[in-house]
Amino acid sequence: MLQQDTAFPAWTTMRPSPTAGITPAAKPSDPSPEDWAARLAAFDLRSLPADFYRDPFPWYHALRSQEPVKAMPDGSWFLTRYADIQAVYKDTKTFSSDKTVEFKPKYGDSLLYEHHTTSLVFNDPPLHTRVRRLIAAGLTPAAMAQTEPALVTLVDSLLDRMAAKERDGEPVDLIEDFAAAIPIEIIGNLLAVPRDQRKPLREWSLAILGALEPNISKDFFDYANGCVRDFLAYLRVLVDERRRHPGDPKNDMLTRLIEGEADGDRLTEKELLQNCIFLLNAGHETTTNLIGNALVTLQRWPEEKARLIADPGLVRGAIEEVLRFESSNQLGNRITTCQTSIADVPLAAGTRVSVCIGAANRDPDQFPDPDRFDITRSPNRHLAFASGIHQCAGMNLARLEGRVALERFIKRFPDYALAGDPVRGGRARFRGFLSIPARLSH
Repeated sequence: MLQQDTAFPAWTTMRPSPTAGITPAAKPSDPSPEDWAARLAAFDLRSLPADFYRDPFPWYHALRSQEPVKAMPDGSWFLTRYADIQAVYKDTKTFSSDKTVEFKPKYGDSLLYEHHTTSLVFNDPPLHTRVRRLIAAGLTPAAMAQTEPALVTLVDSLLDRMAAKERDGEPVDLIEDFAAAIPIEIIGNLLAVPRDQRKPLREWSLAILGALEPNISKDFFDYANGCVRDFLAYLRVLVDERRRHPGDPKNDMLTRLIEGEADGDRLTEKELLQNCIFLLNAGHETTTNLIGNALVTLQRWPEEKARLIADPGLVRGAIEEVLRFESSNQLGNRITTCQTSIADVPLAAGTRVSVCIGAANRDPDQFPDPDRFDITRSPNRHLAFASGIHQCAGMNLARLEGRVALERFIKRFPDYALAGDPVRGGRARFRGFLSIPARLSH
């Protein structure tokens, strides 16, 4: 445990938007079918129209039906069909996750570049294999089952606090007061981060992951780079302390990463620090979005909400449908290692490919009536956690957190309602809310 007087960096609480200084196209009137051809001709991931951030699904449908393998102005390609994206996930030799080439022009020789080219998700074997083995051993279904009692206690305490706030006449926000608080505590516990030192983690996470947007402003780049710097400085203190006083590697992920070996190797200091950042970021962002998206989507589909209230046993199916219907992570990226093709479109070696998870999960060839939210949908082979060797290592934890949070919330506050318009995060890659004002009871 870190001593109370251990110094670590201050952090910035004023977070610029990733797209600050980048002017989106003016919102058009609702486009007619005839308008889509012109709109798709101008479609560019690095210069998205404002209505895309609000609701990307009409765009996904138009792209999938008219240009499922879409050329981008920068020479990359954008995929929206389930079958094409699944094929990319399966062929890891042809479609690489290594970002050392792709991220260089965007990040230069920065700490953001170092982080995003060292973390688990943006690497191929052997680094990917070594890190994943060390992490996955602590995230099995059996290991997660042991965390459920503490998770239930945490969720119930958050529900109590929200109820107390409402009784005192204070506004309740389902992101700040609930969804965002759960993964920070759970991942913080897995890494044994002292509870009184977790305050900056959400700000750092939002900034570093926000830098993955297709286009970011100079101010946001500088801010996110500073967050990596502060995060690394904090982790060096934490790791040094854990080396002196190791925990039990069975339930202390940081100790496991420090002491563990895979293929006869231990992680280098850089690999260790950057993948701790990755764990905290990935575990926070996607689960916060999952819980927030679930609560808003159920409110917008009252018949499905009523079904869940009547039969709480449907909660697992509800979580899977939220993952499909409002995927927390909407986009992924690969780069070709050799000449290949997708749907008869030839691609040279070194071609960048963006896979649209959100579009694949609304593909009518895979999901009948894909724009209907159905908590009993079966089968539901969504790609919210990707597929293949890069399938999310933390998916068991995310599902557990989502299930317990939704189950306990609905049981406690079945009559909850929105108390204003939820505020979207304004990002293309990650789909979630920054704020959800709510009333817990009538």
